[in-house]
Amino acid sequence: MADVYKQSFKQGDTGNIELSIFNCGLERCAPGKTWGPGIRDHYLIHLVVSGKGIFEVGGKTFEVESGDLFFAKPSQLIRYTADEQQPWEYSWVGFNGACANKLAAQLPFTDDAPVHHTKDPEGMRAALNRIYSSRGLQPQDEASMVGYLYLFIAALMRENNEAHPHNVSSSSQYVLNAIKYIQFNYSHDISIDDVAKSVGVSRSHLYRVFMLNVGQSPIDYLTEYRINEACKLLRAGNLSIAEVAISVGFFDQFYFSRVFKRAKGCPPSKYAALQPVPDET
Repeated sequence: MADVYKQSFKQGDTGNIELSIFNCGLERCAPGKTWGPGIRDHYLIHLVVSGKGIFEVGGKTFEVESGDLFFAKPSQLIRYTADEQQPWEYSWVGFNGACANKLAAQLPFTDDAPVHHTKDPEGMRAALNRIYSSRGLQPQDEASMVGYLYLFIAALMRENNEAHPHNVSSSSQYVLNAIKYIQFNYSHDISIDDVAKSVGVSRSHLYRVFMLNVGQSPIDYLTEYRINEACKLLRAGNLSIAEVAISVGFFDQFYFSRVFKRAKGCPPSKYAALQPVPDET
């Protein structure tokens, strides 16, 4: 059996709210090595480059082998185990962020089919290796890693579209259009009724397709997006709490503070106070 090894990198604090890498790496596992059962707080994609193993999610078991990618969403209970006779070697990347849900909805994975066999295993492996090779703690390193992550995701999107050329399903298209509307209009006094009207569906239908494709309701997505934008403004330190609230679509400062505290665990005033003071030298 080939030598066992593990090379990994875990990202520390990140300033990139839109899309950030949680960790990445490559590993040749020992026979029977298992992770889980447990949950992750981020999206996680593994590419099996040799060997095989088992991926368990949602009460289902999937046999995974060379050339397969397996996908886990945040808060899913998962377990993955290397084969006893032919333990796998894989590369992986974990990511999250405000636009991660939107991107994940366009990948070739579903709850019923969280495993995808790539037609270009070497290309996928090279894409993941570029992410890992760009690792580092400086802002330029993070920018490079996220850039290569976008390219990796784009390659998976292409495979998905080629495999299902007429399946940018109406439900996912509604979601993509709704997300675009939210991202362009979140700072205004918009409601979920406004979002639904913008894409031509009922509020209840929008709720269903959001839960199916994104895993959260439209109002939760809108609120999360507004709060993440508020964090950017609070870190910049140029605006008062009331000004930040209005800038992200909350026209009641006290309601904004309650929602912010529920999302981030502290009020916006404390969040702003915890931010480092810029170096004026």
